[in-house]
Amino acid sequence: MKLQPVIPSTMNAFVIRSERYGEPIKAIKHEIVDVPDVGDTQVLLYVMAAGLNYNNVWASTGKPVDVIAARRKKDRSAAPFHIGGSEAAGIVYAVGKRVQNVKIGDHVVVSCSVYDATSMDARLSQDPMFNRGQEIYGYEKNFGAFAEYTLVEDYQCYPKPAHLTWEESASLMLNGPTAYKQLTHWVPNIVKPGDPILIWGAAGGLGSLSVQLARALGGLPVAVVSSENKGKYVCELGAVGYLLRGQYAHFGRLPPIQTPEHDVWGREFARFRRDYFKVLGKKELPKLVIEHSGEDTFPTSLQICDHSGMVVTVGGTSGYNCDFDVRHLWMHQKRIQGSHYANIKECREFLNLVNQKKVIPTLNRVFDFEQLPDAHQELYQGQIFGNAAILVNAKTRGLGHQVPRHLSTMEAKK
Repeated sequence: MKLQPVIPSTMNAFVIRSERYGEPIKAIKHEIVDVPDVGDTQVLLYVMAAGLNYNNVWASTGKPVDVIAARRKKDRSAAPFHIGGSEAAGIVYAVGKRVQNVKIGDHVVVSCSVYDATSMDARLSQDPMFNRGQEIYGYEKNFGAFAEYTLVEDYQCYPKPAHLTWEESASLMLNGPTAYKQLTHWVPNIVKPGDPILIWGAAGGLGSLSVQLARALGGLPVAVVSSENKGKYVCELGAVGYLLRGQYAHFGRLPPIQTPEHDVWGREFARFRRDYFKVLGKKELPKLVIEHSGEDTFPTSLQICDHSGMVVTVGGTSGYNCDFDVRHLWMHQKRIQGSHYANIKECREFLNLVNQKKVIPTLNRVFDFEQLPDAHQELYQGQIFGNAAILVNAKTRGLGHQVPRHLSTMEAKK
């Protein structure tokens, strides 16, 4: 039996406190904090790299949710700070006494959905993601990946893809499973060979993985992007073609029906639809529309979606008030579906595609650990697109097969 290592009492971390809420550059500060205790079903990881995601920008501003106050309302003993980071790639450093699926020294990536697997709600639910207590690691749950060590549940751990670097691996496990669930979960509206799929923001972190997954599953992804360079990029990833969002003037809230403004909207929508047919190469509407932008694009998404097709959304980056003409919904029996991350089975299936090299990381930026506040500030200011990662204990880019010497020779006291 492999013995547990000696767990350090403290660790370096980038921390948010409520008295600092505001822009990330001011809210996120380096601190020395206690290493959290490891529960019976938990795993302590030595973090090699972490993914950069917008939820830690939200955490730093305290909006739309004050995650520190929310945790302390449930449990007054909860830490009065937040360590973000919802994607981690690292080395198993210690395990709880009931953990069986991983062992010390394993190289793993983690999923970001956390729930009480012992609750009746989880046991009765058809999907763990429908559990009312489900939370996101590194956002609603504390002790995320932006520290030397992170605390996760055992079921969050998956073998790290052996052919990927630490930073590539750390950039996959939030957007990848999210996209995979959008495309495969909502039976009967799932990707089938030959299905046209319309993907908004296709050059972004979520969109770039959605394009690859749609193509790997046999679909025909048509991308909407903001520039020619991004259009060429998504075509290299597997898109059949692209539309430039800036060439159309009808985005935003849907004007009232039977008004001159709606007539103008309808003519511009018709032009968008004609151009979509040209890009696709045939007159066939999308079976699935992959949404996350919300207010600006939702009227177009619902109207262009095929009969009995589906608009599936995971966000509202342009706003939350989504208008649509309900006649198109009921008369053509379309479906609007909200989707949120993925269950542990879908995470494994997504990683199978990565290991088969049918999906590649779309990593555009890599930051050093000390640059973490600056990285979040750039994200806040819209200066980062695609996926980005932070090197934590990995000292340089390109590592992935090397184990730090002190970990490879870990000794433990009984």
